[in-house]
Amino acid sequence: MLRYALTLTAMLGALPAIAQEALRPQEQLRLDRFEAVAGNALLQALQSASAEDLAALAGALSGTPQVAFDEGLAGDWSCRTIKLGGMPALVVYSPFKCRLTFQGNGYLFEKLSGSQRTMGFITLRDGQAIYAGVGYVAGETPPAYNALPPEFAGDGTVQPDVAVFERVNNQRARLMFPAPVVESDFDILELTR
Repeated sequence: MLRYALTLTAMLGALPAIAQEALRPQEQLRLDRFEAVAGNALLQALQSASAEDLAALAGALSGTPQVAFDEGLAGDWSCRTIKLGGMPALVVYSPFKCRLTFQGNGYLFEKLSGSQRTMGFITLRDGQAIYAGVGYVAGETPPAYNALPPEFAGDGTVQPDVAVFERVNNQRARLMFPAPVVESDFDILELTR
């Protein structure tokens, strides 16, 4: 493990860094409410979801998070969206295609298929791996997160995304979106390969 950590540290130092823009206040507020939003959404899901959907949710949340970044994360992934809270209280979607690309001090993340997509960067912020990106409807050309107007909250085709990234291992990870702009109270994007 130490050998991998040293290799990753060397890689991070050798490549140009992603410009780590500050989070906009509205996305920071969503992160600050992470536990409360997650708890309320989970309670709703547990009260009314089917056994099959609850099993998918349990699988997505299982596993102890490891060191967030590892050189083996880069590449193509299968990703499945799980939406919690709202009506209905739990929705589990079929898998889509996603990709992680190493970019110096973090990863470019792209959801490549499906009608709802997202693209942005996962970087370390205050010791936590945080995704800051832009969600958009397929066919749109999204701006970069740091190009969003200060008060922009979404317009139905483009919206700011923020999530906590957890790597379980190099075959499983998850992005957890507190208070997403559209449709639900809490989203999980389960990554597997």
